[in-house]
Amino acid sequence: MAVVQVPTSITVHLGAPNEAADNIRVPYIDYIKNVVCSEIYPTWPENALLANIYTIQSFTLNRVFTEYYRTRGYVFDITNNTAFDQAFVPGRKYFEPISDMVDMVFNTYIVRAGQVQPLAAQYCSGSGVTCAGLSQWGTVSLANQGYSVLGILRYYFGQDVSLVYNAPTAPNIPSYSGVPLQTGSAGAQVRTVQRELNRISANYPAIPRIGTVSGVFDAATRNAVIVFQQIFGLAVDGVVGKQTWYKLKYIYNGVKNLSEIYSEGLTISEVERVFSNVLRQGDRGIAVRTIQYYLNFIGQFNGSLTIDIAEDGVFGPATKRAVEAFQRYYGLKVDGIVGRNTWNAVIDAYNDILRSLPADFTGFSSLLYPGYYIQRGASGRIVEQLQMFLRVIAQNNNSVPSVAVDGVFGPQTQAAVIAVQNWFDLEPDGVVGPITWNAIITLYNEYR
Repeated sequence: MAVVQVPTSITVHLGAPNEAADNIRVPYIDYIKNVVCSEIYPTWPENALLANIYTIQSFTLNRVFTEYYRTRGYVFDITNNTAFDQAFVPGRKYFEPISDMVDMVFNTYIVRAGQVQPLAAQYCSGSGVTCAGLSQWGTVSLANQGYSVLGILRYYFGQDVSLVYNAPTAPNIPSYSGVPLQTGSAGAQVRTVQRELNRISANYPAIPRIGTVSGVFDAATRNAVIVFQQIFGLAVDGVVGKQTWYKLKYIYNGVKNLSEIYSEGLTISEVERVFSNVLRQGDRGIAVRTIQYYLNFIGQFNGSLTIDIAEDGVFGPATKRAVEAFQRYYGLKVDGIVGRNTWNAVIDAYNDILRSLPADFTGFSSLLYPGYYIQRGASGRIVEQLQMFLRVIAQNNNSVPSVAVDGVFGPQTQAAVIAVQNWFDLEPDGVVGPITWNAIITLYNEYR
């Protein structure tokens, strides 16, 4: 199954990267038609045309997928300067045969075996100019010799390339969510940061490896971020904001050569982790219970939202309706799917409620999930509160070991958390997210 999405539109810079020039937003299909009509001739054999179209599409998608220019601080996806990218002529007319062909195959691209990123398919005219990739005029000769489309592509890019057909389309959303990642953050984007730091550390050994890619921004992750920021001249705060996010992606792409014809590549398991926060009807598990918890909480404090769903970890019709109601109220795309934008909006809404609670809610608010993950190595007031809850539980439940209330999340606190998780049949990872917090508060309220 394809994990790369074809963007519905891209931003083209009308000049060299550093040149002051306009950026224009263009439908992806129109961009491909424009480039193909600017680069090759409609009279060429069909197999030569298709080989060139797939090459142009793969090069374009590699630029978008790796955020080649955005990781370099630009706000566009590709340029029209042929010294860097592909020919694009604003306002040009399309050749009808090419236009029809692109309409049929716009979501097909080239990949190398064992990798998922679109091939950085370099090419040149082959007439007076040669390069390491595909020769445009050479494809004509091969097609006339009876080569198939895939045969032409393998002639130039190697026998291990193949085609991905019918890739899904989606809006082109920059990978940085707009929400800085820091101690206590959790989710797919934290896993991405941890995975990238671990790979970068192979080339920059001063960066400490993060033992477990858990998706929780812990002390080890913060330490690795700090060293990365020190090495690459960033503001050293241990927080992954926009600048650090894109510098990480830039260095990660570089050490893996993702924008080169021959690269280390991305495997399916690496990419699947990036998209694991997308929840939809039919999904099950702790992530679904988490979104149900947040939505129920928001519904209790927002009179315009009538949300009351079972926190059972099953994304059924009721949960889908609750998501749609939330999306409608907050001006999001109403599709009942919890993607990145919806997830971030839910977290923001939850935290806004916590911040806006009046003074007479002070006692009650101490029972509310603080909005970030707590695990071993954490310290401070919130850990002290957690330990107070656990101590009361331990005094009334022999399955939960006692803990000292010292504000430091050590092995005793972790053992008590795991005991509560086992009591509620939750994943016993010793990390306090919203569902584990809710379980602890449920027992605390029962025993106090």
